[in-house]
Amino acid sequence: MSVLSVSPEVVAIESEADIVTARQEGRMLAARLGFACADVTVVGTAICELARNILLYAGNGSITLRPLNSEERQGVLVIAADSGPGIADVAQATAGGYSTSGGLGLGLCGVRGLVDEFEIVSDVGRGTTVTVKKWSR
Repeated sequence: MSVLSVSPEVVAIESEADIVTARQEGRMLAARLGFACADVTVVGTAICELARNILLYAGNGSITLRPLNSEERQGVLVIAADSGPGIADVAQATAGGYSTSGGLGLGLCGVRGLVDEFEIVSDVGRGTTVTVKKWSR
């Protein structure tokens, strides 16, 4: 697997409008890579959830989008990063049903279920980075 030699698309997340922009950019990338319509929607949904978490919990951050290429298929790499308060208990936050904002607590758990690869690194007081990959079928 390799990352194509294409500059990543970075969308600053500072407002609701930026969530829409990040989702649209991710959908367009997936479509350009030949993803099926349903998977284009999945990519957009995952990006929307990650960007919304950035805005809700950190106030601002970024979504980085990059195409992936393996011998068998194409993929989309999404990196959601912020310098917010971090997550004290990552396992609890990603298990589902836990929310500090009064929501359903399905954001990170839902994203994990949508994508093929999911990684989260969070340091309390320093921020959170979620890296996900979705591969074409």
